[in-house]
Amino acid sequence: MNQPVKEKIILGIDPGTTIMGYGVLKIVGNKPELLAMGVIDLRKYGNHYLKLMKIFERVSGIIESFLPDELAIEAPFFGKNVQSMLKLGRAQGVAMAAALSRDIPITEYAPLKIKMAITGNGKASKEQVADMLQRMLHIQKSEMPVFMDATDGLAAAYCHFLQMGRPTLEKGYNGWKDFINKNPDRVK
Repeated sequence: MNQPVKEKIILGIDPGTTIMGYGVLKIVGNKPELLAMGVIDLRKYGNHYLKLMKIFERVSGIIESFLPDELAIEAPFFGKNVQSMLKLGRAQGVAMAAALSRDIPITEYAPLKIKMAITGNGKASKEQVADMLQRMLHIQKSEMPVFMDATDGLAAAYCHFLQMGRPTLEKGYNGWKDFINKNPDRVK
């Protein structure tokens, strides 16, 4: 049996080349607590390579400040603009490189999966996601960020927290039916 997590810090990132959102959760036992959320504002940098350098520096700084155990990052979705996709992928990669340089494990989540985990609706709006996070983490209205990218980053971290408690199939099971047959006492 897995022992309950004593304490874990999860950094969540919503990648972007204009505004990159992040959220930091501290998990004590099975209770999440907001440590920080915010954005890395890249609008003042015209050069794409300079933006990538700033992403690496700022994500590294957040990592140094909070010492996360894991990184949860939103995976780029498929868009029509190939250039935008390429830039977004680079931004995500640079944020991941900052975590990898410190041996922090990374989990990617599709936007639909994150929205589904937080609201129960894969097509939820950014406002609905932010509202649910505000309620679940007891965040004061005055503490809510101006940019929804911050709550999107926090949503990635919260989605990862929710996945931590999910049962995984142990070796020796050939699916749920096999699990149920071998564990009738665990199913009602």
